[in-house]
Amino acid sequence: MQINNGSDNIKFKAVKKTFRERLFDWLRLTSRTTVRVYRGYGRDGQLQLFGHVLELGPVPPKRYSRNIIRNFFGLIRLFIVRPKPNARVQLVWQQKTIKAVTAADGFFHFQWTPEMPTDAGWHEVKVDHISATGNTVLASATGSIFIPHRTQYGCISDIDDTFLISHSSRLGKRLFVLFTHNARTRKPFAGVVEHYRMLSYAGSHEDTPNPFFYVSSSEWNLFDYIVEFTRTHKLPNGVLLLSQLKHWYQLLKTGQNKHGTKFTRIARILESYPNMRFVLLGDDSQEDPNIYNAIVKHFGSQIICVYLRNVRKASRPHVENVKKEIETAGVHCCYFQHSEEAIDHSLSIGLAEKQVSI
Repeated sequence: MQINNGSDNIKFKAVKKTFRERLFDWLRLTSRTTVRVYRGYGRDGQLQLFGHVLELGPVPPKRYSRNIIRNFFGLIRLFIVRPKPNARVQLVWQQKTIKAVTAADGFFHFQWTPEMPTDAGWHEVKVDHISATGNTVLASATGSIFIPHRTQYGCISDIDDTFLISHSSRLGKRLFVLFTHNARTRKPFAGVVEHYRMLSYAGSHEDTPNPFFYVSSSEWNLFDYIVEFTRTHKLPNGVLLLSQLKHWYQLLKTGQNKHGTKFTRIARILESYPNMRFVLLGDDSQEDPNIYNAIVKHFGSQIICVYLRNVRKASRPHVENVKKEIETAGVHCCYFQHSEEAIDHSLSIGLAEKQVSI
C-alpha cells in the first residue's frame, strides 16, 4: 500500500504545474521559446522571409467572442512578448541551408538567391531555431513564401482606415475599437472587399490572381489578427509587411510608428518586381498621401494608379494638392469617400472588368 501511494505521489509531482505555468495557461501565454514565421515573397532571382523568435508570447486563440472584457485581454496578450536576441535560425531551400541571427527585437530576415527557378505560387517553408553549436533544434515553425505569377499588375495596400475601419486619426476611438473588438467582429468599409477582389482578378484568373501586398504601420504583434480579419471578410490573400514589435506598455502608441520605414518597405517590393506595375491603395488619416507621392516621384513608371480614401475632413485641402502632383506625374489618382467611387474609377481606366461574386 505504501509503495502504491509513493508511486501515485511521484505521478502527481510529474504532472503538477508551477504557479507560473498555471498563470501563463490562464493568460493564454507561453514561456517556451517559440518561432513566428510570417509571409515572405520574391521572384526567380531572390527570395526573402521574415519572423521573430520569442521567449514569451501569446498562444493562438481557441475561439472568438463578442465579450468586451475577453476582447480587451485578448488584445493585451498580443503585446505581452519577450523577444530573443542573437538567436540562431535556419531554413532549408532546395537542399541548401540558409542561416540568420535575430536582432535585438528578436526579428530575423532571410534573404537569398535560389539555385534553381521556383514555380509561382505559395510555398511552405520551415524555420528552425537552433542552439549555438547548431546541433540542437530548440523550436520550429512554418510560414510561406509567395512568388507571383506573371500577371497584369500588383496591388500595395495600407490597412488601417484603408479597408479596415480603425479611426486612426482619433486616438480614443481607435483604442476603443481595438480593445472592444476582435479580428472577426471588426468591420471593413462598405464595398471595399468587392473593389479589392475586382482588382485581384482583373485580367487574371482565380488560380493566378494579381498579387496583393499589405504594408502598414501596425505592429508584427497584430500579424495573426490581420490575417484572420482578411480571411473572415474574404479579402485577397497577400503578403503582410508590418512594423516593429511593441510591448504591452507601448499599447497606447499602437499603429503610431514612424512612417519613414513604410516608404522603404514599398520601395523594396517595387525593386523586387521591376517589370511589374502596381496600384497603391491608402487613406488620408496619416502619411499615405505623402508617402505615395514620394513613391510616384521615384518609381513613376511602375505606378498605374493611386487610391486614397478620404476619412479625415481636415486632410482634404492638402490631399487635393497631392492628387494634382500625382496626376501631373502621369499617374492616375482617385481621392474618394466611398468605395463605389473607387470601383467606378477602376472600371473607367480598365483596372477592373466586372464584379466578382463573394
